[in-house]
Amino acid sequence: MTNGKDSCAGQTQQTSMLKNSHPLSHVKKVIGVVSGKGGVGKSLVTSLLAIHAQRKGFHSAILDADITGPSIPKAFGLHEKLKPTPFGLYPVKTKTGISVMSLNLLLTNETDPVIWRGPVITSTATQFWTDVIWGDVDYMFVDMPPGTGDIALTMFQSLPLSGIVIVASPQELVGMIVEKALNMATIMEIPVLGLVENMSYFQCSDCGKRINVFGKSHIDAIAEKFSIKNVAKIPLDSALATACDEGMIELFNGDWLQKLFNSFEALPDREED
Repeated sequence: MTNGKDSCAGQTQQTSMLKNSHPLSHVKKVIGVVSGKGGVGKSLVTSLLAIHAQRKGFHSAILDADITGPSIPKAFGLHEKLKPTPFGLYPVKTKTGISVMSLNLLLTNETDPVIWRGPVITSTATQFWTDVIWGDVDYMFVDMPPGTGDIALTMFQSLPLSGIVIVASPQELVGMIVEKALNMATIMEIPVLGLVENMSYFQCSDCGKRINVFGKSHIDAIAEKFSIKNVAKIPLDSALATACDEGMIELFNGDWLQKLFNSFEALPDREED
């Protein structure tokens, strides 16, 4: 156990670890998208939230901090390779103007494996914040590395997060994995802005019936336990999956995350570095 004095010291230390963005970057809100493990749709949720922001007239950006599994460029159909300039690196723009930075935009071949040790991965992820010239951004969504290990911890401490969104599948919500991510956010004193259940159900196109393919949803019970106000459910949708595979995610139709995104507008803008 720690006393109040120790807690204050720890909080000061955490604040001092925040890294400044590039002098030519002005980002108003930074929202992390996290998961207890990989493969639950974290990158999908990151992409959809950025698209919602862009459609409402805001300039949104995606910082792909999932260095070993960078799937954001594929969803948006981005194949352009970043080239350094005398001022630094500029992100790539999607068809609708979303700014994106991802390791796959730097690799010679998109399928090259990232066989790096932890410190190099962590350094690269944080450099996407400190060294990239983002310009004026209203909402930056950070596709966090999965889990609660060293890389995720460093990103939590380095970026000025307004809050996080936790993504899970129905199976995860039954167990302890989601609670680990929620408890990490509590320890780091970062607000949980919402809980998203991906692959929540399948809706029959003929009769409209919803089928819980992976069992009964537990998202509402978890949200109540941790006092999370905003929840969202994304169905298994073949059209959405196809759009991601074909790099056309910006054409998706669906309002599953609209209410969640609307709640972000009440967040205060961050103070400039």
